[in-house]
Amino acid sequence: MASGGGYGDASQKIDYVFKVVLIGDSAVGKSQILARFARNEFSLDSKATIGVEFQTRTLVIQHKSVKAQIWDTAGQERYRAVTSAYYRGAVGALLVYDITKRQTFDHIPRWLEELRAHADKNIVIMLIGNKTDLEDQRAVPTEDAKEFAQKEGLFFLETSAMEATNIEDAFLTVLTEIFNIVNKKNLAAGDDQANGNPASLTGKKILVPGPAQVIPEKKACCSS
Repeated sequence: MASGGGYGDASQKIDYVFKVVLIGDSAVGKSQILARFARNEFSLDSKATIGVEFQTRTLVIQHKSVKAQIWDTAGQERYRAVTSAYYRGAVGALLVYDITKRQTFDHIPRWLEELRAHADKNIVIMLIGNKTDLEDQRAVPTEDAKEFAQKEGLFFLETSAMEATNIEDAFLTVLTEIFNIVNKKNLAAGDDQANGNPASLTGKKILVPGPAQVIPEKKACCSS
C-alpha cells in the first residue's frame, strides 16, 4: 500500500522518478491541485499559469522512494505549442475539469486526444472532476464523468483542492499504478535496474496489461 511522504524532498536515495502531467482547460484548478499535493497549500487568489512549471514531492510506495515530478501548464490555447516537450517522458496524467463548468468537461475528449497523440500510449490517466466544494453549482453529474472514464479506460475521482478532498488519493492511485507497471516490467525482463541507479522512465515503453481499471464506485465520488 502506498503511503505519503513529507512535503520536502528528503535526502534519501531515490528509486524512481515519475513524471506526471496536469492537463485541462484554464481555471479548472490544476495549479491548486498541484500546490495542495506538493506543498499542502491552497490560495484563493491564484494567478493563471504562464507557460509551464513543475513541483516535486517524494513519497514511499511499497518501501521504495518515488519522486513525483508534477508538471502544470497553462490551459489557454496560446500556450499549446509546448505540447510535445511537455508530454515527453510523462508516465502519468491527471485530466482535470471543473464540475461547475460544463464546457470544461465537454473539452475533455479533445485533451485526451492530444494526450494520446503526444504521450506514451501506455500512460496512466486519471480523470479529475475538481471543485466539489461548489456542489451547489454542479453542472456535470458524477455519472456522466464516470461513464466517460469507463468507456475510455481511465481512473476517475472527484476532488476539492480547497478542502483537500481526494487530492492525495488521486496522485497516489496514479503513482502506485505506474509503480506496479514498472515493477512488473522489471520482473518480466529480469531487469534489476530498480536496485541500481534512480530509474527515470523517459523514453522507455511501459507495457500495461490492458486498460487501467476504473476505481470502484464507492471511492469514485466524494459527495454523500
